[in-house]
Amino acid sequence: MEGKNILVVDDAAFMRMMVKDILTKNGYDVVAEAENGIKAVERYRESTPDLVIMDITMPEMDGIEAVKQIKKINGAAKIIMCSAMGQQGMVIESIQAGARDFVVKPFQAERILEAVKKVLGV
Repeated sequence: MEGKNILVVDDAAFMRMMVKDILTKNGYDVVAEAENGIKAVERYRESTPDLVIMDITMPEMDGIEAVKQIKKINGAAKIIMCSAMGQQGMVIESIQAGARDFVVKPFQAERILEAVKKVLGV
């Protein structure tokens, strides 16, 4: 489980807390958090996490744009999108932008962990 550092991005503090709680209880290390896409890109640069869990709908810069920016920094970046809007278009756009998986809110802890394990290849 070493080297499984995760950046959690969501404009809702309680969602970040919930995701962080699920991850830390399962041996992952949440190295940074961000409340919008601009901060997500900054935090990614600072902490170079192994994985990013990214909300889509956020102020200032949405998750899809943030994915594009992070992919410019590191083409191999591993990102899981997480959003209440399970609309087909959003999912497709996220995957095209470079996301590896998509989790729809509200989610079960198992679904987040399953996506994380799949994307990190553990």
